[in-house]
Amino acid sequence: MQTKAYKELAGQLASADAVVIGAGAGLSASAGMDYTGRRFAENFSDFIAKYHCSDMYAGGFYPFGSPEEYWAYWSRYIWINRYQDMPKPVYQDLLRLVGRKDYFVLTTNVDHCFQRAGFDKKRLFYTQGDYGLWQCAKPCHHKTYDNAAAVRRMLDAQEGMRIPAGLAPRCPLCGGPMTMNLRCDATFVQDEGWYQANGRYQDFLRRHSGRHVLFWELGVGGNTPAIIKYPFWQMTGQNPRAVYACINAAEAAVPPEIAGRSICIQGDIGAALQHITREGNL
Repeated sequence: MQTKAYKELAGQLASADAVVIGAGAGLSASAGMDYTGRRFAENFSDFIAKYHCSDMYAGGFYPFGSPEEYWAYWSRYIWINRYQDMPKPVYQDLLRLVGRKDYFVLTTNVDHCFQRAGFDKKRLFYTQGDYGLWQCAKPCHHKTYDNAAAVRRMLDAQEGMRIPAGLAPRCPLCGGPMTMNLRCDATFVQDEGWYQANGRYQDFLRRHSGRHVLFWELGVGGNTPAIIKYPFWQMTGQNPRAVYACINAAEAAVPPEIAGRSICIQGDIGAALQHITREGNL
């Protein structure tokens, strides 16, 4: 059954006028970007011993006692998830499948893996932020700031689970603390780049309205279905020439209204991409 689905998806990739990729955390997990287990233990053993953090994500919400300790944790978190190489070439494999197509990527991931793998920056919309950006915590203004150089300094200077006080980022306008540009609450900054990317995504959808579009969902869970999953189902239902595909390690399901124009594959995304490549000679 899976072989048939791989072959069918390879055929859709070859024939579609456009491909809209909707990517969630499962895609990065398949690329080895684990937030638990060995990867977590190797990078945060001191924080695990002191605070008994269960995983990297949970540790990011811990109420550390000082900005120096908070940024010691977060500088490591940012570095390994935003700037280090991905353990597995899953994103590169995906690019080989869609790179010659007219594609666009909508993702809730904030690890920048698409751009690091070579995807066109103008074809990406990161809806939930970016580990590589900071913003004013208030926020007093709607601008974001690249953090690569500052994070590297924090890594090099931290000692005893703390960074030097002078390295804690401060807002260049109000002087208050900076925070991550991640959508956690109403303070999330949608900067000029965010709106430009949203505009390019909406333009892409309009240009391909009514055409043979493959809406391809990869690793999207149930945390934010209204961003990718539900809109993909709705757009497939509204366009009789559209096809919906889903690859997920957990549940890969589809509503009955579009079941006849859907391809669902349950399993590891990286392995599935390799099967699709072989089946389609892509």
